[in-house]
Amino acid sequence: MEVQSSNITITEEEFGYSQQVIRKLSDYFDAKVVGQQQLKFSLIGSILADGHILIESVPGLAKTTAAKAISDAVDGKFARIQCTPDLLPGDIIGTQIYNQATGKFENILGPVFANFVLLDEVNRSSAKTQSAMLEAMQEKQVTIGGRSYRMPEDIFIVIATQNPIEQEGTYPLSEAQTDRFLIKEVITYPTAAEEVEILSRMETGAISRVDPPVLAIKDIDRVQDIVDKVYVDNAIKWYISSIVVASRRAGQIQGLEVGRYVRIGASPRASIAFLKMAKATALIQGRTYVTPEDVKQVSHQVLRHRIGLNYSAVADNVPVEAVIDALVNSVKAP
Repeated sequence: MEVQSSNITITEEEFGYSQQVIRKLSDYFDAKVVGQQQLKFSLIGSILADGHILIESVPGLAKTTAAKAISDAVDGKFARIQCTPDLLPGDIIGTQIYNQATGKFENILGPVFANFVLLDEVNRSSAKTQSAMLEAMQEKQVTIGGRSYRMPEDIFIVIATQNPIEQEGTYPLSEAQTDRFLIKEVITYPTAAEEVEILSRMETGAISRVDPPVLAIKDIDRVQDIVDKVYVDNAIKWYISSIVVASRRAGQIQGLEVGRYVRIGASPRASIAFLKMAKATALIQGRTYVTPEDVKQVSHQVLRHRIGLNYSAVADNVPVEAVIDALVNSVKAP
């Protein structure tokens, strides 16, 4: 199997290798988390697409467990940062400490210098602390005392979680911050059968058991290179662009009733996220080329944190996903 993409070819060996890596990630996740298949897809997709992911749900739905499971599958450096209102920027990126022996200030790097960084309950940290992650997430570097330090060259992925219910002691993420996340996943309650399975695994200790990693960082790095080679036809790129542009002029689209609810449309980062996630989706589903269905499949994850709704949407109880579906359906697929 060989597919041509801008003079870059995915070989049969590369395709088989990528499928093996994806299968190992999937199996490791399933061994630690019951259900939540959509979350698994989003986590694996964001890792393959080399992007950050924001996970939102009410407490107790295994956000942290899922993030830890997917990072434990890979033998890389993992850091968990529990966000609290008194967390300072220096607690994340590092700070300067005075060394009495030398009489000089020394830069001490923070926990953000890891392959996988879990920001637990990110909306509990102050806006000042949240902004400290902007440079790290976008530029893959931080500046301490006027000196810049690069993040890990191979893999650097931020997995952030937030609870939308509790408002006391929280600081909502700004649009500039959320736009840095490649995708946003919202998860719901498990089914009755899944909850019974959770109880059974708790009894046997399967959930709390620490299993060794099944992949190395170089495996993820290589598959990310393979994802870049996935073929995307120019018609698909126009399709992506048309959806994103439609979000910016939703109120002007004839017959689009929900267009009046859109306050602000998506930025060009949405188009980039669509392209990356559509490529990752194609490879996850065993293809080396992107289809319009791949774009539609990731539309909620890519757009739900990039489209701003007005107060009328809140008053009429219109979810952003309904607006996204209407926008996507208003654009003719190739």
